[in-house]
Amino acid sequence: MLEPLVFDASAAARDRILLSAQQLFYQQGIRATGIDKIIAAAGVTKVTFYRHFPAKNALILAFLQTRHQRWMTAFRSALAQHEDLVDALPAALLSWFNNDDYRGCAFINTAAELGNTLPEASLLIRQHKQEMAQAIVDKLPTEIQDKTAPIVLLVDGAIVQVQIGEEAEEIVQVLRSALTSLLQ
Repeated sequence: MLEPLVFDASAAARDRILLSAQQLFYQQGIRATGIDKIIAAAGVTKVTFYRHFPAKNALILAFLQTRHQRWMTAFRSALAQHEDLVDALPAALLSWFNNDDYRGCAFINTAAELGNTLPEASLLIRQHKQEMAQAIVDKLPTEIQDKTAPIVLLVDGAIVQVQIGEEAEEIVQVLRSALTSLLQ
């Protein structure tokens, strides 16, 4: 579902910093990724880094905003490839789960790592989950849109199950069965 990020050494410094943060925060975690590691990966100086992001928290927020835009574009596009949510949602998720760099939901991971220590991040996480729910609503007939909350829980559960090592194809089949039962 998500296209791999491609590092472009000729890109603007801010873009290289943000791309490096995208890769490192997602793969290694926010707390485990120090500013020096991002600076080295981006090939910039500390002065350049701090000119664009005065603190790590500013970079975390930019990371979440960029990840949200990328993920939602890919998610909506994947959902649009099928008429029915029972087909669309499992196919979209399986495509994402099969990415070589899959490490779960960046928003769930950030919530787990940061808790409430960065309220602005918590707000972005809630907004991301609300927009994901809206994308699901948009695929449902009006008369069953009240089923969205349980579907979102199923999606988040599937994401975490695959992240902790469960077989993606099996989890997607469980999701498909649950969706079928729920939407009948």
